[in-house]
Amino acid sequence: MTGPDSPVLRVAGRPVGRYVTRPELPVRLSPRPYLHPVTTLAGTVVTEFNPADHLHHLGVGVAVPDVEGHNFWGGRTYVRDQGPTELDNHGAQRHTAFQLRDPDGFVEELRWVAAGTELLRERRTVAATGLTDVAWALDFTFSLTNVTPDPVTIGSPATNGRPGAAYGGFFWRARKESTAPHVFTADRAGEQAVHGRTADWLALTGATWSLVFAGATERTRRDPWFVRTEEYPGVGSSLAHGERLPLAPGDTLVRRVVTVVADGRLDAEGAAALVRKAVAP
Repeated sequence: MTGPDSPVLRVAGRPVGRYVTRPELPVRLSPRPYLHPVTTLAGTVVTEFNPADHLHHLGVGVAVPDVEGHNFWGGRTYVRDQGPTELDNHGAQRHTAFQLRDPDGFVEELRWVAAGTELLRERRTVAATGLTDVAWALDFTFSLTNVTPDPVTIGSPATNGRPGAAYGGFFWRARKESTAPHVFTADRAGEQAVHGRTADWLALTGATWSLVFAGATERTRRDPWFVRTEEYPGVGSSLAHGERLPLAPGDTLVRRVVTVVADGRLDAEGAAALVRKAVAP
């Protein structure tokens, strides 16, 4: 159903994603707008919401585990020399308004609030575009502006002492199946080979579907990919990989990730071709 709190994205009139702006979720899950379900053109669901293994994984969206010590990811917080710890430090992303709404996308304003204070203001632009009769692209841009009078830094479990856990930023929780999905870039394959590395695009393929993630700006392509396939299927673009990312008062960071959503299992050549079509200059 389409409503004020759940617009539906369409490609050539076909629904391919539902966006929830005001989810009713426990504070511990860091409530935030998300896309779910997202489907292929044939109707295969390629996202998961609130899965048992990680209740705070909410389809497709932006999630950051450490914004000046506040948790906008959900779940436990990684504390240096202590490990994952339950803390009362969860923030929430609050939908303010749609600046634009069309059947194929929207422009949204959000406020990132924690401990009664607005830390960041976000403009989010999401668009769905048809590519072929079996593939479409989700174009997802977010800009975060520090609206406080002081510097704000963005961190991750990796910057807080947990190697290999630099998650935080754009994140897609993918469909979980009986067999782990295959993951590859243009020149590498397997979770260990691609995780924590940069690549112009990265593909995740399941039984009957493929997702191809591409950084659509030069700055976005400099962020390493966060990849999980064995523990759970998920892909993200890391804002804070090796060190905390500072944001001065009034400064804005912008990232844009375009994801090809396709029926069938793409190979490297097919994935690259669709990325070229989706991320046109």
